[in-house]
Order: sequence, then C-alpha cells, then structure tokens
Amino acid sequence: PRVLSTRNDIRDCSADPPYLPPTATNTTARVALLRGIMQSHGVHAYIVPSTDAHMNEYISERDARLGWLTGFTGSAGTAVVTQDKAALWTDSRYWTQAERELDCNWELQRTTSIESIGMWILKAVPAEGNVSLDPFLFSIDTWNSYSRALHGSSRTLLPLETNLVDQAWGDQRPLPSSREIYSLPAEFTGSSWQEKVAGIRQRMEQHVRRPTAVLLSGLEETAWLFNLRGEDIPYNPVFYAYTLLTNTTISLFVEESRLSAAARESLRSGCPGPLCVELQAYGQVSAHLRYYAQGNVTVWLGTEYTTYGLYGIIPQEKLLEENYSPVMIAKAVKNAHEQEMLRAAHVRDAVAVVQYLLWLEKTVPQGQVDEFSGAQHMDALRWAQQHSRGPSFQSISASG
Repeated sequence: PRVLSTRNDIRDCSADPPYLPPTATNTTARVALLRGIMQSHGVHAYIVPSTDAHMNEYISERDARLGWLTGFTGSAGTAVVTQDKAALWTDSRYWTQAERELDCNWELQRTTSIESIGMWILKAVPAEGNVSLDPFLFSIDTWNSYSRALHGSSRTLLPLETNLVDQAWGDQRPLPSSREIYSLPAEFTGSSWQEKVAGIRQRMEQHVRRPTAVLLSGLEETAWLFNLRGEDIPYNPVFYAYTLLTNTTISLFVEESRLSAAARESLRSGCPGPLCVELQAYGQVSAHLRYYAQGNVTVWLGTEYTTYGLYGIIPQEKLLEENYSPVMIAKAVKNAHEQEMLRAAHVRDAVAVVQYLLWLEKTVPQGQVDEFSGAQHMDALRWAQQHSRGPSFQSISASG
C-alpha cells in the first residue's frame, strides 16, 4: 500500500494556505508586539534564551519567555526576532516537537551553535544594526561567544536591562512563586548553616588572593548554604535568591515574606554579629553589588552560574573568577551524615521501584496498564514512602 507522506501532526508552511496542527500556537500578535517594542528601543535583532537569571536547566512558568513567545515548550532553545524574520534553534531531541508547536512565523534551525546563530543574525541584520539581549539571562561564556560571533561585523551587541519579552507579555505573565521557603531539619544536613558559613570564610582566608566576598547565583548554592528549601521550580527543591557573603556580613536577597517562621528565626539567631543574615529584597542584588564593588574589595564567583549582567557590575580588577564558587565545591563533597541520608533515600526509592515491578508483573497481562497510568502509579508508590517530596523529574515512560 502507498504510504501517505503527509503527517497531520506537524506544520506545513509550504502549503497554501499553510497547514498548522492543533498543537501549534498562534504567535502572530506576540511577535508583532515584540517587534513594536524593539523598534522603540532601536533594536534590530533580539535574542531570547530558554534559561533564567540563575542559569537553571529547569525553569518556572514565569521565566518561560521562549515558550510564551514561540509556543515551543522544549527545555532547550534560542529564538532570534528581527523586524521581518523570526527563527528558533534547538537540538535533535526537539525537532519533531518544534514542528508540532511552532506556527509559520518561525523558521526552525536544526543546530544549536552560537556560530550558526551569529551567521543568521549577520544575514538578517543590516550593518550598523543593534543586536540586543537581556544580560541577566546569559552566562558569561555565552555572552562572550555572541560578542566573538559579531566582532568586527559593524553590528553592536547591546545589553538591555529591560527585558523586551516581559514588556510584551505584560500582565499575562505568571506571578512569582509565593510558596513557603522552609528549613531543612538538622537530621538531614549533618552540619548547621553557621558551620557551613565558617567553612566558606576559612576558604576565603586561605585563598592566595584573599577575596573579601563570595557571590552566589546558583539557586542550589544558597539553598545548601543556609539549609533552606523551596518549591519555586517543578521537581527542584530550590527558591529564587542570591547571597553575598563577606568576612563579617551575610546578605541574603530573597522575598522575606515567604520564609517560614522557623527559617526566619534560624537566619536571625546570630544577630547582631558576623553570623547575622541580613535579609534584602531579591531585586536589590544588582544595586547592592554595585555599591559594594566601589570599595577596596575582591569578589569571588563561579562563572558557570553567574550571569553576564551581574558579572559586568564588578570591575575586572576586583574579580576572582573560577568555574565554580567555593560553595559549589564544598556542596559537592558530602559529609558522613549526608552520605548516610543519600543511601537511606535510595533504599526507600528502591522499595517503591520493587513494588512497582511486582505490580506491573500482575497488571500488564490483564491489559489494564498503559505508559501514562504506569507512570502515575510509580509516582504514587514513591509519594507513599517516608520523607518523599515527589519525583526529581517527570516520569519518562516507554514500553515495547
């Protein structure tokens, strides 16, 4: 029999009129809105990443700018919009998904290299044009790669602190999380946050450059340091925060109203003094850092999790850059108690998996289980285990 070559679950932009599957999002109004805002800022091309301000792989709904603008919901991608073109770059995991979710405003580019994005921009943007992005959504490395790609091309890479997608999104943009930030009980941590802070300060003193402060941008860094947890991002027990730790002060930039009473009490227990955590508004980190960097200081940071926006605030001669901050390095080495807790967690999880396999053996022959209901049952068995806070990612379920 002749195989039908037309698939009705992916778009066909060459048809007249173009064919879009029901899974595609109509982005005409969104793209037009963004182009109007770009014009008012004198921007010829705008780059939109899939990350957030903390370089997270998984992000909150509020940070899903790429998804809102393009309709594409994969976890990795980059979009570029000019006045007459729009393109999305993503890797091979997501090509079919992109063809289902994008409408015909978008060209799908089947590469992910910044060189290829740069080449496309050079063709699409006239000489003397401005190429803009939000510097608080790009890592230092990624910014430098774009800078190299456009170097000597007579196009200007222009950082804009106002996020143009957020402006277009307006009051439709999801609100920040209001869920509680709670203290992790001492039985799980093996060391108090005060001990951890003392350990990091010791590393600062022992470093040949004698840094005066450590800046933490990675969400798990702050969560680990203060033994706090949250639920701002699905499947990740973190919350939005920055930390600036000096030899004598601790500044935690977080939405204070969300801290549980116990968490707030724990952080304030050392006040006044060098173990007093000063709580500041999450949005104040740039202003505070700018002020701090005016002094005779050296700021130690990990380049993997720090955005170009924050990095650019600190004068070059006052920076101590390493791939990972001393907190990320300390966090990677588990103490004896943490190791014990990890093993216990794996035993509890193994019990759930064994229960699941037994259930499958009985249920599959009856024809009563499919991939979705199987995944749901797996989650339920895990939730039933003591101390469960849910899975670490959505079940990836397949059979046959």
